Amino acid sequence: MKTVIIIPTYNERANIGPMLAALQKQFIGMAHDMHVLVVDDSSPDGTADVVREVQQRCANVHLIMGQKAGLGVAYIRGMTHAMTDLQADVVFEMDADFSHKPEDVPRLMKEIDHGADFVIGSRYVPGGTIPKEWGLLRKLNSWGGNLVARHVAGIPRVRDCTAGFRAIRTTLLKKIDFNKLRVQGYGFQVALLHAAVVRGGRVVEVPVDFIDRTHGESKLGLRDIFEFVLNAWWIRYNSLKTFIKFLITGASGVVVNLGMFTLLLAMGMNKYIASPIAIEISIISNFLLNNYWTFRWRNAKGGVRQKGLKFNAVSILSLGLSYGTFVGASIAFPELPPQLNQFLGIIPATLVNYFLNSYWTFKHVEPGRGE
Repeated sequence: MKTVIIIPTYNERANIGPMLAALQKQFIGMAHDMHVLVVDDSSPDGTADVVREVQQRCANVHLIMGQKAGLGVAYIRGMTHAMTDLQADVVFEMDADFSHKPEDVPRLMKEIDHGADFVIGSRYVPGGTIPKEWGLLRKLNSWGGNLVARHVAGIPRVRDCTAGFRAIRTTLLKKIDFNKLRVQGYGFQVALLHAAVVRGGRVVEVPVDFIDRTHGESKLGLRDIFEFVLNAWWIRYNSLKTFIKFLITGASGVVVNLGMFTLLLAMGMNKYIASPIAIEISIISNFLLNNYWTFRWRNAKGGVRQKGLKFNAVSILSLGLSYGTFVGASIAFPELPPQLNQFLGIIPATLVNYFLNSYWTFKHVEPGRGE
């Protein structure tokens, strides 16, 4: 596999030469076609000049230039170049300052060989470490960032969401629209990981020792921290947006359900007959709204008729649950208004409806990929 290690740089003249030399030593024992792509943000210290000198000796070292606009922008530029111009099968994210050890590259690549799509050099799985000299503030910053990423952005199964040492298959990256990640700085790491998880990427964490840099300065600033937190909440909002739409659709279904139920009662129909009729009419209205609004963006398998049949199959189960609850509540609480018992039946049916329809009826299928 052609593998490209992407190293974003800004004023890393003291580090980039030794890093490129150390990586070349690791490449000697590896079976893959290994390359390095330095993405330099027009460093005024001459970082790019050092890379150009190395290029004269090493054909597998590449350089692209750009303006300083944040870590995320640099990585997107590098990944796009690696996929389109270099035809990479795998890309790495790696720092230039030796906080990520070059000798760990084969270890991450081994997990790719074993079928992983997204491999993280993790500080927070057993065997991984952070520098002992880190102060309380630095530890809290790292711990807090991962806490926000896992529980706000919604990546609970990953221990080190903010790690910057990663190997990723480009088949997975090509499914991700970089423009929709909406981040320029360090928040890119979490946004990309979340997008990979949503698209079904197999994530594996490999323990690594994180080393503090000895040359140069960290580029992480308050602006990056603010963007990181804001982006985590944005990811959470987008994750909930579909469910919110489903609830709004469900609320409209409640209005249809209870309105039709009341109308049928007013027409003299028996309540035990009026209830399932009202439920079925609300099912039809819910399907139309879900198909053309809630899940409109999803590339769900099948046409309207097939999805409608699936939706009705789920709805039969929901109808039974809702009607069973209505009958049980009517028997247990005969003094309550029938509309209230009807409403009680809607609650469990709504939850069952959402999860079955979201993960079956309207399940998103990547274009060109069957089920």
